[in-house]
Order: sequence, then structure tokens, then C-alpha cells
Amino acid sequence: MKNEAQKLFRFLRTKPVPANTNEILALERTKLANERTLLSYIRSSLYLLLGGIGILQLKDFERIKWLGYVALVVCVIFLAIGIFRYVLLSRRLYKWNRILYVDTISEKVEKQADKQEKLEKQETEA
Repeated sequence: MKNEAQKLFRFLRTKPVPANTNEILALERTKLANERTLLSYIRSSLYLLLGGIGILQLKDFERIKWLGYVALVVCVIFLAIGIFRYVLLSRRLYKWNRILYVDTISEKVEKQADKQEKLEKQETEA
């Protein structure tokens, strides 16, 4: 199929689209979603922090101060989970990116080798 695509794009003036473009774009979307998820974890932990501090500041509701402390603890846990998930997925995406780009580079090397072989054949025939 790659050879067929090369034949089709040979006559066009634009550069052909790499074979793994869909995978590369999917990884880019996943990176952006990962960043968006981290920001939502941060936002939620800040809301818990503000809520916990607000509950602790209430003088009339001494019975529910424990809820403020729970909110503060959950805030820290929530932030830690968000950062952990972000780092974990970022490392996986980095590995997948390397695999995809290595495949793309190896295709380029194969194309260059094919061109060199053709040139050598033409030189030997001449």
C-alpha cells in the first residue's frame, strides 16, 4: 500500500502525507487531553482548598470543623493523583512518539537507500 501511495503522490507537487499521520495526530490529541485533565485536577483541588479554609473560618459551626480538615486532606490527595496520572501518561506518550517517529525515519532511510540503488544502477548501465 505504501508503494501505491508513493506512485500516486509522485506526480503531485505537494509532499505526501506520512503513513502514520493518524497515529501522530491521535497522540497529539491525547497530549492535549492529558494537559486539560491535569488542569481540571488542579482546579478541583483549589476548590476543595478554598472550601476547607472557608469551613475552618466559620465561627458559628464548630461542629463541622472536621469537614474542613477532611477537605484540605482530600485537596492534597487530589492534586497528587492528578500530577501522578499526568506524569505517567506523559511518559507513555513519549515512548509511543519515539516509536512512531522511528518508523517514519526508517521509511525515509529506506527511500534514500532506494534512490541510491537506482542511481548506482543507472551509473553501471551507462
